Amino acid sequence: MEFIICDAQRMEIMMLPETAEIDFDVGDTNDVQIACSKGLLDFGMYVICPGTEYGALLEETVSTTSDSTERWLGNAFRHFLQELIIEPPAGEDYRVVSGDAHEIFHNLLDGTFDDMFTIPAEESGIYISGYQFDRYTDALTGIQKMLKQASARIHIEILQGGTNEPFSVQLSAVPVQNLSEEIEYSEDARISITIQESRRGINHLICLGKGELKERQVLHLYAQLDGSISEAKYYSGLAERTAVYDYSGAEDLDTLKASGIERLKTIMPYKSMTMSVRDVDMQIGDIIAGRSYEAGLKLQKPIVQKIIKISGGTADIQYKVEGEE
Repeated sequence: MEFIICDAQRMEIMMLPETAEIDFDVGDTNDVQIACSKGLLDFGMYVICPGTEYGALLEETVSTTSDSTERWLGNAFRHFLQELIIEPPAGEDYRVVSGDAHEIFHNLLDGTFDDMFTIPAEESGIYISGYQFDRYTDALTGIQKMLKQASARIHIEILQGGTNEPFSVQLSAVPVQNLSEEIEYSEDARISITIQESRRGINHLICLGKGELKERQVLHLYAQLDGSISEAKYYSGLAERTAVYDYSGAEDLDTLKASGIERLKTIMPYKSMTMSVRDVDMQIGDIIAGRSYEAGLKLQKPIVQKIIKISGGTADIQYKVEGEE
């Protein structure tokens, strides 16, 4: 995995030496830390790995006078989308979109970030019908939620520029790959897997919406044995764990329910899985399976985070799946 140093105009300068140590976090903090010799990097430079989404703009440094190395920090390209806000059109409550996903990308990103992001000219084949973005959501969250409803994900790929041309970052929409039937990671595959199961979480959430006293909206949500959430009670007696969710700003019961479900997902009992894989490059949003024969657990989860650590030119990738803290 080779990285290229580019200047502030996104033009290539030189290869990043293998002596540099790189730590990319994609899917969570969406940033990078690079430890290298002093004087190699500067503010406004980029470090990119063409053909992947591993690239960042360097905007922070930590240096010690007694050390010959320094540490640079920057935002990965996925992070840029977190700092673009999708606003409702003037006079409207929400931004609602329909059409091919690439057309929607064009409308959302037109003229932003000095045209660093590009969208394929051809259609994605993923059609969105009447999707309503949350008010003032960031573009990354909004796009991911929109595509998830169509069983799709965002694909980010750095494209190397031609002679005397800057690199660009292409955004596209692609179907989610369910790799759980093709590949199952377990102890048999010499893969390091950590599976955690907790039954201590909240399984009954009382959601309080707008209104006062006896007129206040009240909605009860319950976690089910299979991890789903409904308004039907499952756990009782000693097994029932209850909490209150106060959302007086909810516009209606549907809004209260949707927000309550998201809240309960974060505090309910869970099974989580992390794994370290060296032989396959998987993407955020794709679905994988992991099995622990010792614990008797098998999970299918989407990948939500990749941590890429490079030292001495050798890359180690750790994947985290949905539900892992």
